Amino acid sequence: MPVATLPATVPHTAFMIPRRPLLAAIPALLATPALAQTGSFAGFLSGIRADASRAGISALTLDRAFAGVQPNAKVIEREHHQPEFTLTWAQYRDLLITDKRITAGRAAFQRNQPLFQRVQQQYGVSPSVILGIWGLESSFGTQTGDFHVVEALATLAWTSGRSAFFRSELIAALHILDHGDITPSRMTGSYAGAMGQPQFMPSSYLRYAVDFEGNGRRDIWSSTPDVLASIANYLAASGWQAGGTWGQSVTLPAGFNDADTGRDNRRPLADWLRLGVRPISGRLRAQPDQRAAVLLPDGSGGDAFLAYGNFAAIRRYNPSDFYALAVGLIGDDILA
Repeated sequence: MPVATLPATVPHTAFMIPRRPLLAAIPALLATPALAQTGSFAGFLSGIRADASRAGISALTLDRAFAGVQPNAKVIEREHHQPEFTLTWAQYRDLLITDKRITAGRAAFQRNQPLFQRVQQQYGVSPSVILGIWGLESSFGTQTGDFHVVEALATLAWTSGRSAFFRSELIAALHILDHGDITPSRMTGSYAGAMGQPQFMPSSYLRYAVDFEGNGRRDIWSSTPDVLASIANYLAASGWQAGGTWGQSVTLPAGFNDADTGRDNRRPLADWLRLGVRPISGRLRAQPDQRAAVLLPDGSGGDAFLAYGNFAAIRRYNPSDFYALAVGLIGDDILA
């Protein structure tokens, strides 16, 4: 039966697993041979400062950004001792698509309905998919992470096996600070540097975050207009087609050939209808000539879905079929 690793976007509070306390001495952690760090942390930061200065970031920004920054033991522990969660789709669905989340999403939509309409007019992205992502990434802004992003990224750039990636993200974070969108103390996120309510990495922020509120700052931490519009902008740039949907739940006929399923086997919807694929409720959400794929996330006998073109746009936000399905279903349930 297919399984999936729990994506990073699931709030860390989703599981409470007893573990031994973190070793108190940071030097002992950093002595692990697998870590990428070489030389002192102060020397490493000096090199980052030099690179950032050459990239045009001001000395004042760098002084503020690196004030008090030290290797963060909790970041190191999370990076090198991540628990492995292997879930079936049914387990993942039941964990994340809950009555509590749907209720919270409906309240968030009611509070912001005119805003959702303006965002849809601007970007052509439906409120349902924005709600699905907002709900999964930060429980509608209530769980955004409390790590200081500069310190977390500096720690990972010094110690992680993905040093180049985190170094690049750290420079991107410094550009954000230099622009004045946020202060170092308010630039918080996950231990891996995913920021604010949409959980954008700094490079994604630079590409997709927008100032929808119109105050000169792109605030994905506390400005709901900026949060929703930034998610919509990301999806629009990822190919979201206005007026379309992600997909829908379907039933399959007896004897359906499972070999015909999967994201890469896209056919006109009319072909699937001829094979006996039918919506579970309501009507088909696409025209007969639109191409779609049949997904069986838990294999034969489990849930079945038709995935339309916009499914791929959600997967560019997070490249997991489970995630994209959950986003679509959560959004549909909220607006049902």
